[in-house]
Amino acid sequence: MAAQDVREQSEVTAYPPGPRLPALLQGAWYQLNRQRFISASARRYGDVFALRVPPFADNAVVFSRPEHIKEIYAGNPRDMHAGEGNQILGTIMGQHSLLLTDEDEHARARRLLMPAFNGSALRGYRDLVTEIAIAEINSWTTRSTLITLDRMNALTLEVITQVVFGVTDAQTRAELTPRLKRIVHLNPLVFLGFQSALLARFGPWKRFADNLHELDALLYAEIAGRRRAPDLTERTDVLSTLLHAGTGDDDDPPLTDAELRDQLITLLLAGHETTASALSWALYEIAAHPAIQAEAYDAARDGDEKYLEAVLKEAMRLHVVINGTNRKLTRDMTIGGRRLPAGTVVNTSILLAHGNPDSHPDAGAFRPDRFLTGEVAPNTWFPFGGGVRRCIGAGFSLMEGTAVLREILLRHTLSLPEGAKPEQPKTRNITTVPRGKARLVLTPRT
Repeated sequence: MAAQDVREQSEVTAYPPGPRLPALLQGAWYQLNRQRFISASARRYGDVFALRVPPFADNAVVFSRPEHIKEIYAGNPRDMHAGEGNQILGTIMGQHSLLLTDEDEHARARRLLMPAFNGSALRGYRDLVTEIAIAEINSWTTRSTLITLDRMNALTLEVITQVVFGVTDAQTRAELTPRLKRIVHLNPLVFLGFQSALLARFGPWKRFADNLHELDALLYAEIAGRRRAPDLTERTDVLSTLLHAGTGDDDDPPLTDAELRDQLITLLLAGHETTASALSWALYEIAAHPAIQAEAYDAARDGDEKYLEAVLKEAMRLHVVINGTNRKLTRDMTIGGRRLPAGTVVNTSILLAHGNPDSHPDAGAFRPDRFLTGEVAPNTWFPFGGGVRRCIGAGFSLMEGTAVLREILLRHTLSLPEGAKPEQPKTRNITTVPRGKARLVLTPRT
């Protein structure tokens, strides 16, 4: 045996250690406060550790070092199924969801969705996003406390409804919006139990199922009506763009109505509260740092989107919105020097990677400039995941976030309420949001 082979084998170790708590207790702790659970586990067991957190994953191994992240994201998607790692979302998103499919089916869906999120498409959406943001901001009462998370949720939902779904009719939006809200603001108890056919017949689970059926009926009616629309070729919303996908000379058949429904729900869940939370954290940090707010205002006034995007990125680094991404191994593999059996869920921890002081000096400080100086190395900042599974809406989210920040900063000075305590994170289903909803005081700019 060659010396290199001997050295490589000696560096491979067994399955990593992890908490010894029963799986159900680990799962409950993970659902209630996953940031504290993950951080505590990392302090005790090191850079690589194992968890049992049903119903998310019966056997998971958490990685956060840059070289491990690179290894996982560069891996063969046939060996690591991200779709299988996200199956808890299947009841809502549907079997065709971009987040839940793997291999050839995922690759086809991604090819068909890509034209709706390329650079030219994003530039086309920006004016409508800005118009929606201005309408929302103009509804605010100045010299008052803004419950930022609530307003950002309302704003981003309106963006999803108009820019993604393409619904501009007031009556249709009035029917659609409350049902969409019930989907995204799901009670954790319902979230953990909605896969049970028995529970679906009772109480909040039945109400959830009924709402989902009503929402599906509205979406299918909208899809059918859009297919018949005489101005379909002129429309620029995401749904209309997807209706054109696969109708050319390529090998991908067009998306079916069921596939369109599943992708729309996926875009809703992946792009609504995630962006709302990121914006809320960004506005909170802007209010807490007057010098940064002054620089951000200058950038907004001068049209410097790079600095505004850096503010948003730093908020997403310091306050992670999604704690990690998952891949389920389809075969026995060695990752990060650990022998892992098939069926293991490999978790890339965004939380631990973003807070690592070796990768991000002064990691606890809010410093947007780190994204302008080349300080942030590859595989140390990945709020949108990575590899072939990187979030297809990443560019849309950053475009939307910078547009909203610009319009707010041009109109208001932000400050924290007198005596306000530091904002803390709170887990809501799969998203981390400000526990106090990032309450801020608005003062109009003269």
